[in-house]
Amino acid sequence: MDALSALLGTPGLRGAEYTAGEIGQQPLTWPGTLALCRQQQERLRRFLANAPGPVLLVGAGTSDFVGKSLERLLEQRWRRRARAVASTELLTGMDEWVRPDESALCISFSRSGDSSEGVAVMEEMMHRFGRVAHLVITCNAEGAMAKLAHGRPGAYALVLDPATNDRGLAMTSSFSNMVVTGQALAYLDDLEEYETNLQQLTASGQSLLPRAADAAAKLAKSGFTRVCFLGSGALMATAAESALKVQELTAGRIFTMSQSFLGLRHGPLSFIDRQTLVVAYLASDETTRLYEADLLEELRDKKLGATIAATGFGLTRDVLGAADVALELGSGQRNAVPPDALRPPLDVIFGQLLGLFCSLEAGLKPDTPSPSGAISRVVSHVRIHPPVEGPTAERPVHTAPEIQ
Repeated sequence: MDALSALLGTPGLRGAEYTAGEIGQQPLTWPGTLALCRQQQERLRRFLANAPGPVLLVGAGTSDFVGKSLERLLEQRWRRRARAVASTELLTGMDEWVRPDESALCISFSRSGDSSEGVAVMEEMMHRFGRVAHLVITCNAEGAMAKLAHGRPGAYALVLDPATNDRGLAMTSSFSNMVVTGQALAYLDDLEEYETNLQQLTASGQSLLPRAADAAAKLAKSGFTRVCFLGSGALMATAAESALKVQELTAGRIFTMSQSFLGLRHGPLSFIDRQTLVVAYLASDETTRLYEADLLEELRDKKLGATIAATGFGLTRDVLGAADVALELGSGQRNAVPPDALRPPLDVIFGQLLGLFCSLEAGLKPDTPSPSGAISRVVSHVRIHPPVEGPTAERPVHTAPEIQ
């Protein structure tokens, strides 16, 4: 029995009931998310046809990494400029991103739809920028953002299955399903092509889960104190999300960093010591992987990192020689390998599992891993300041209500 199945079969699960199950359910939920998009395909087409201009992909924390996972894919498929910008940045610099006289599409990602910054950005943008259309992708039909979009001209709420609305603190199933939703939107004019790729991702995810769980559980016991996640292209966002998962699920007890393979040499290489686990999300693109393999070989030659773990399709001898742990993503089927741009929901599973088992190893409860209460499931207590119109203007404030 693999480590995740054993954990799920443990009575009580030591406060990991939700997180473990939500990580494990992911491949089985992706086809349902695609089916939901297919059901609304024509309505979404009409909405997007009436929402011209550049695209802003908006979210905070993990939801920001959803946007970063999709940025290049949407730009290539839609042939429109698409930029991921965190709602935490947009709230304090909206005029740098949006012009009153220009049309734009704002796609907001939010598990709960109740985060203070996300709600405030949407409210302010609707008030000040009437030519911006709003598409909300959320896992919570009762969230403030879904309600803001409901019935409003130029707005659309795409609410995912309630099963994706993670009950644990860490976003896992919600992350991968919102990414799948964005990918389906990118392929909205050819969902059959996307379905073929998603079938491969689903089969690979089911194959990966038990092997990745065993590897993550074993690594969590090895005593590393740092993790460096590496990725190229869309997998850079996977690396960033994985770093956040380990950090938040261990309450910051394990230091994490994410970086591109080529960017690592330009300073961040100093982060890696003999107590560092290096996780490499290897691209399938042959040229990209040559650069990535060179970097892993350099780490080996310089004796940097305690352990190197790698995921990828068709792992070759050079990679297998450089990595201590190698997780092949192929499911054994003879389907074509999905493009790297579609891989974030698949590769992130290993990072999520690593966070889960490191949390347990640290004696924490993964569902509520912050003993001090420093972080919570929904960031809903941020004080929102209305824009100040002049240097001496009085600046009233209001505080968003706490979400229980």
